[in-house]
Formats: sequence, structure tokens, C-alpha cells
Amino acid sequence: MLPAIEPQVLIAVGLAAGVTYSLRLGGLLLASRFPRSGRFRRGMDALPGALLFSLVLPSIVAEGVWGLMAAALTAIVVLRTRNTLAAMLCGMLVIFAVRKIGL
Repeated sequence: MLPAIEPQVLIAVGLAAGVTYSLRLGGLLLASRFPRSGRFRRGMDALPGALLFSLVLPSIVAEGVWGLMAAALTAIVVLRTRNTLAAMLCGMLVIFAVRKIGL
């Protein structure tokens, strides 16, 4: 027999779902008012890359020189091959080797 779900849990899940969907709907409704060209649009197009960079940069700095070398190798591989997966694997391989070998 399955245990009963407490009402507080159902309320919390329902509120979380409501907030999540209202934020998404608000974003969609607000996006229709943004300019489709110009400086603002270029900034919005650059935002995903900037967010990704802000998430990755602390890890690069934490690894020190080897982190910088792994990031540089990743950039070189992605620019030469246009293969993001291969580039990420090369960068991770550098960090893996440094941590296992202990250079």
C-alpha cells in the first residue's frame, strides 16, 4: 500500500509549478515587446554565451595555469574543428590528466 501524500506537499508542488509557468508565460509575453533589431537585440543574442562564460570562468580560475591551458585548448579545438563535443572532451582530458598525474 502506498503512503498517503500530505496536503502541504501537494500545495508546495502546486505553488512551485504555478510560479514556474507564470515566469515562463511572463517571459514570453514580455519578449514580444522587445526590439527585434539594433543594440538591444545584439545584446540579447550574446546573453547565452555570456552566461555560460560566467559559469565556466570560476572553474578555470580555480584550476590555475592548467585551467587556462585547458580553456585555451578547448577554444583552439572548437575554432579549428567546429566540434563542440570534441573541444570539451579535450579540455576535460587536460584537467583529468593533471589531477590524476599531479603535474
